[in-house]
Amino acid sequence: MATYVNNLRLKEIATGDESGTWGTSTNTNLELIGEALGIGTEAITTNADTHTTTVADGSADAGRAMYLKYTGTLDSACTITIGPNTMKRVQIIENATSGSQNIIISQGSGANVTIAAGKVAVVQLDGAGSGAAVLDVFTDLAVTDSLSINGTTLTIGDATAEDTKIVFDGNAQDFYVGLDDSADDLVIGLGSTVGTTPAISVDEDQFVTMPKKVTASTSANISQVAITSSSNATAWDARAAANAYYVTVENTTISAPSNAVEGAIISIEIAQGGTARTVAWNTVFEFAASTAPTVTATASKTDIFAFRYNGSVWQEIGRSQNMAQT
Repeated sequence: MATYVNNLRLKEIATGDESGTWGTSTNTNLELIGEALGIGTEAITTNADTHTTTVADGSADAGRAMYLKYTGTLDSACTITIGPNTMKRVQIIENATSGSQNIIISQGSGANVTIAAGKVAVVQLDGAGSGAAVLDVFTDLAVTDSLSINGTTLTIGDATAEDTKIVFDGNAQDFYVGLDDSADDLVIGLGSTVGTTPAISVDEDQFVTMPKKVTASTSANISQVAITSSSNATAWDARAAANAYYVTVENTTISAPSNAVEGAIISIEIAQGGTARTVAWNTVFEFAASTAPTVTATASKTDIFAFRYNGSVWQEIGRSQNMAQT
């Protein structure tokens, strides 16, 4: 009696069977081998939560194909069980369904592989029977030479709460570029563990922190940021506007800068408009002899003040006054 226990479910003729007709079965097997090397498409019932692909014994079946594309419309994730659960093979599977839902490839009670809509995965069916598992072939993939990616996007991570990184494995030192997911920071650092010895950190507000010395081969430029007053008060964000520029429109008081960090240096240009206004200072600003200066009260004149934060007050470290604007 013929059996179909191989990994392509081809017909295996028993000794002495099909005398004079074995050629037909052999030709069918050859055709099915060709099918296994090709591309198959299988539709999932609309909005199904589960689907079963059972490769037929000795007859054509899309599920036999090396490249298997699933189509259909889904409104939730769909678990696809590929059988028989003793079949051992590698398949390339595409989630070509619509509805932006995952498909979950399973073979038994073991591990499975999730494929997002529009994505392709190379999977291994281990054929272990009821406990069969599906594994991602490219997990822990090692490339021993150059790797070229011709597309425009390389995505690392699967939107779960975990750190992701690229590690540069050096002879004496390792470096990484990674996402510190808990802090929502992009980090470049020393070593191979994200968050360890960071050299550059960029947070979700695109603010950059560099804890070590920075050397510039050309002059450094801190962009000028305009700040404004309202109700006779001028708010100043020391982090977002370290090099501030204020044009007077009313009598005002320069408020205590927000986001103060010990050691920070900030400056402000106060430019009088067509009508001179008075400008006072919050008490967090400390001047020589604890005496606040009088801002030049002349139309179209400019004063510039610089401060350093000592952790308690903003101490003045520089001043230029009564300068022409043009």
